Amino acid sequence: MTSILRSQKVREVFFQALVLSVVAALLVMMVVNTRASLEAQSLTTGFGFLERSTGWDFSFSVLPYSISDTYRKTILIGILNTLLLGFLGIFFATLIGIVIGLIRTSKNALFSMIGTVYVETFRNVPLILQALFWYAIVSHLPKPRAAYSLADTVFLSGRGLYFPVLNIALWSVALMLILFIGWLVFLPWLREKMQHSTGYYRVRNIGWLLLPLIMIGIGYFARIPETPLVDMPALKGLNFRGGMRMPPELSALIIAIALYGGAYIGEVVRAGLMSVPKGQIEAGFVNGLKPFHIFSRIRLPLAIRAVLPSLTNQYVQLMKATTIGIVIGFSDLFMIISTSINQSGQTLELLAILMGSFLVINLGIAFVMNTINRKMALKGYEVKG
Repeated sequence: MTSILRSQKVREVFFQALVLSVVAALLVMMVVNTRASLEAQSLTTGFGFLERSTGWDFSFSVLPYSISDTYRKTILIGILNTLLLGFLGIFFATLIGIVIGLIRTSKNALFSMIGTVYVETFRNVPLILQALFWYAIVSHLPKPRAAYSLADTVFLSGRGLYFPVLNIALWSVALMLILFIGWLVFLPWLREKMQHSTGYYRVRNIGWLLLPLIMIGIGYFARIPETPLVDMPALKGLNFRGGMRMPPELSALIIAIALYGGAYIGEVVRAGLMSVPKGQIEAGFVNGLKPFHIFSRIRLPLAIRAVLPSLTNQYVQLMKATTIGIVIGFSDLFMIISTSINQSGQTLELLAILMGSFLVINLGIAFVMNTINRKMALKGYEVKG
């Protein structure tokens, strides 16, 4: 017994268990006291309110919605709206950041100056002000009758961006997304198993050829009956009918998050490019590689490995930044939770749902990015954890 008590590992486990027990006891006390306080004020607790209908409407929804729908579905729509805004903002911020990072490291003084001005401008203006600025611009675009048109298929007006959409079932879109992500996850595993052999490149090329054909087939068989495969927007009366509409609130937020996040990601990309040892670049020149091949096969792969941890932080920050949508009336998760609190009075439960949702989303982003980081890490430099 004495030898067990002298063991450092046993003592560490004991103290960790003691701390966890104290924290758990404090949490139980807080829950009990909170429930007693709410009961004293005749306030109900629990998540039964999720089955009640909301009775209120909002401006944008990824799924079909009516005021008779329950709080459960309303919150789900808020989560989907937030995911849509977050991933579109992150996608375009990444594209902008890559371009800015490249021109910031350019030897051309003009390009470098343009990149510097961009970063210093958009990084130092609060995101909420940028959102208000872009919303003021997109909401004052011409009316539908004078909308900007692209080949009479895409229309841009003060009421939003209208573009064609496929009349297919929602499950087919989810299935296509799962297939695409699954293929991206399968490729690194296949490359590791086949060790960059000729067979791997043959399978990869055939897969990239078949994947679009499979998606087209799924879309064709999942089309909504008695409707055209492509729903085209058209001006009818004072507004557009058909197609899909991106409201001004969503457009403004995507622009603001993309430009704001692009400034930070641009600096991350620049740091990654500058971290590549000059000796490896010079070795590429010595071996007769052209500048493009040196960039694509030496500098870029090493820079990507260096910036992935920092990119993870930026992606999480940009996802959390979607909460600014409430200032211009976009129905994201934060706005829907706020409205639900005012309507239902279930403050603690709804705040718990809000915090839990963002926790799951951001942990998911971190998990995906860390997985990619481990897959791309050079042997001997894998991230532990």
